[in-house]
Amino acid sequence: MIDVVAVVGPTAVGKSAVADGLAAAIGTSVISADSMQVYRGMDIGTAKMSPGECHAPLLMVNVADPGTAYSAALFQRDARAAIDKINASGHPAVLCGGTGLYVRAVIDEFDFPSGELESSSRSRYEELLERIGADALHALLAERDPASAEAIHPHNTRRVVRALEMSDEGVSYAEQRAGFSENRAHYRSSQYGLTCDRAVLYERINERVDHMMEMGLIDEVKGLVDQGLSSALTSRQAIGYKEIIDYLEGALSLAEAVDLIKMRSRRYAKRQLSWFKRDNRIFWIDMDETGVDGAIALIREREGL
Repeated sequence: MIDVVAVVGPTAVGKSAVADGLAAAIGTSVISADSMQVYRGMDIGTAKMSPGECHAPLLMVNVADPGTAYSAALFQRDARAAIDKINASGHPAVLCGGTGLYVRAVIDEFDFPSGELESSSRSRYEELLERIGADALHALLAERDPASAEAIHPHNTRRVVRALEMSDEGVSYAEQRAGFSENRAHYRSSQYGLTCDRAVLYERINERVDHMMEMGLIDEVKGLVDQGLSSALTSRQAIGYKEIIDYLEGALSLAEAVDLIKMRSRRYAKRQLSWFKRDNRIFWIDMDETGVDGAIALIREREGL
């Protein structure tokens, strides 16, 4: 029996509907592989399915507070525990999401250094960053791990800090990244990529953003701000949240914020497609031809489910 059926692809292509329908049809659960849907209270802006919309159990959502860091290593640990439990009951799990790193971290062999789970040196390097600045911190990395420094832009301070943490543990960020390009399966899995005409996808993204605004995205962001999370990493890096925060702080007009959300979401979709297209194990399904029901039927036929 296959362990995991992964449904991947760009934002707004229809992954959630296909994964939910597939899981309901075969009596299993969906594991969300979305780096922002793990956070509580970030619902509208992440297009998180509500319990009333789900026909199958949806796991790995609402597992962390927005003010805390939830890494790919933590996701790997927790998602694999959920998958193992599902498999033990005699069913495959349906993994659904557009965060390529999270998908790969689960289905493929990849060992994260211990610092990804709990690091004693991260705060030290973050404090050092505050004192000496990004360029000097990057120079420190260049002294200790030239290959990693060459692979990381000096202003990508989060990754510079991570590379220094890894160096403390005797691991090279550059070597780890090179190893991650190799596909070594952890589970018996199949991956299905959903795609559609690019113009259609971009229009769906624009419509989704308009729907988010109608659903109350501004109020959702205000609620996070009221909790003191406006400067939290997760709020500041999530498309849809950082733009509305800028609007609330007066840096953007509402129209500018909405346009930025749409533009950045389209660019994100393009990056997602580029990531998944590199994996030749993925079987691609044209949603313009199949629709949701057709995609579900095709996956079930191919997998014998």
